[in-house]
Amino acid sequence: MAEISDSPSTSKPVEENTQTLTPQIDSKTTRNTKPGVKRLIICVSVLFSFILGFPLLWKSIEIYRAPLPFDRIDSFSSQVESNPLSFPCSFQAVFIGFDFKASHSEVAAAIKRKISDLGRGDCGGCGGNYSVAVAVERGDVSAFDFGAKLRSDDEDADEWVRSVVNQYGGGHAYSVVVVNEGGEVRSVVGKYRHAWIVGRVEEEEAVLRVAEIFVKVFVNGGDEEGLVRSEFMPVGADGRIVLSFSLLNADPRDWIYDWNFREIDKTLLQPVIEALQPIANISVESQVLYHTPKSSFSYWDDKHGSHIFTAKDLPFFVNSNEWHLDTSVAAGGRSKVLQLVVYIPSAKECPLQLKLPNGDISKTNGFISPMWGGVVVWNPQSCIKDLESNDPVRNTISHQDLQMLFEVLMGQLRQLLGLKSDNLYVGESGTSILLGSERGFTEWELDVLSRKHICFNLLSCATTLGSLSRLVQSLPRMIIMDEIGKQVKFSLEAAKFAQSNASIGIYDASAVSSRQSRSLAEDAFFHPSIMSISYYSFEHCFAIYSPFFLPVIMHVLLGALREWKRYKQESRKYLAAKAKEKVS
Repeated sequence: MAEISDSPSTSKPVEENTQTLTPQIDSKTTRNTKPGVKRLIICVSVLFSFILGFPLLWKSIEIYRAPLPFDRIDSFSSQVESNPLSFPCSFQAVFIGFDFKASHSEVAAAIKRKISDLGRGDCGGCGGNYSVAVAVERGDVSAFDFGAKLRSDDEDADEWVRSVVNQYGGGHAYSVVVVNEGGEVRSVVGKYRHAWIVGRVEEEEAVLRVAEIFVKVFVNGGDEEGLVRSEFMPVGADGRIVLSFSLLNADPRDWIYDWNFREIDKTLLQPVIEALQPIANISVESQVLYHTPKSSFSYWDDKHGSHIFTAKDLPFFVNSNEWHLDTSVAAGGRSKVLQLVVYIPSAKECPLQLKLPNGDISKTNGFISPMWGGVVVWNPQSCIKDLESNDPVRNTISHQDLQMLFEVLMGQLRQLLGLKSDNLYVGESGTSILLGSERGFTEWELDVLSRKHICFNLLSCATTLGSLSRLVQSLPRMIIMDEIGKQVKFSLEAAKFAQSNASIGIYDASAVSSRQSRSLAEDAFFHPSIMSISYYSFEHCFAIYSPFFLPVIMHVLLGALREWKRYKQESRKYLAAKAKEKVS
């Protein structure tokens, strides 16, 4: 019994000793085990995968940009705009029957001073890049013989002057032969590169006339302004011109007219196309349309015995609703179409004539619209309708009438290209007769067109490439294909060839190169890839991709920071527990 009663007293002290040996652990401040790094490694791995994948993502949305020669473009643009292209010009003056007291060099210096006073520094001229050669033939007998030949038929005189100029070593130089003999002064400009003046001329007047023909005719083409205007040359950006000839029958119930266009194409148009080949690639098409009334009104004039339409009616003459002229398949792209229209009025307004602002009736009975084309009104010989016949009368325009019509149309084409349509030049020193050529354009006129065409093409090329350069540099996300880079490179090379050929007076090759430079620059600027939807700014790119990637990146970044903070906190608890153990 005693043993049983003593057992509780002996077991109680054992329990108290056990509690004192086992310490109490605070989980908020300490921990016995080392914190694990598995969760931290997973979070950091996910974060680094996003960081490493960002360059790949940026590479996938990178825009390809072929390198463009921005420095060469800026240099070329500034050169063309600040320094107008100057062409080398050689002038030669042959004086027959003059007794100059001054030497040949002094006479040449006097002509140079007059040329400098009359000339301008615009592109398309000679500037200061010209030379003057003077030859003097003394003797009244030679002057009389020369004067007799020059006052004969102009066509024969033109060929004779050409042989004389070649004897003096003229070659491709612009030459003027002045013959001092009794009689009225007569000035003629030939169809090659020479002119002649015959008559009683004083020495100072002869020098002035020679200088004026050199500058105003041979250099400026009879244009008083002599400037390169954007509308002077209606050539497409691809260097092509489409001549669209249309024969319009206003009312086929009265009569129907047709034409033999193939014959005219072979005899009259082909020489013109061949002459203008260095300037533009010209194609020709024709059509005959019916039911094509004009939009303007006309009135009957008893004085002239015809229906009259005035210059005020010209803006309303072309009926764009009824004249379906733009049907060309060959005019695709950036080609320029020139409409050359022959309008045949109906019986109720036949004959129809154009009254000029001065009150006279137009000899050509036609007009032009710059950069659009020209219209010629042709009245049939008999304006009386055959009332007995129910069917309209079918006719064909005669060869003589058709030739006269095309002479007028070629004159309109000359005006559209910036040349004079008449055969007279009225200057300060007098009037000069301009001989025509069977090709439609004389050699000196083709030189004028080539120089203006070269200047216009180079200026257009520089403007286009400059705009492309500024556009590309302002939009870093714009796609630039290799083809665009090649086009820009070839355009600059063609422009360089044009400038080098122009500097030595090779007009044909320079005109072709300038045309290519402009066409390539236009092709580069209007390349389809430039207008791709992939062209956008960095802000647009950020706005597109941030809704997809920003939430995920934020969660990963916050998760990694939270896990790192937890790991640091648990590590401090473990270190605190270790420190307590060492102390105890």
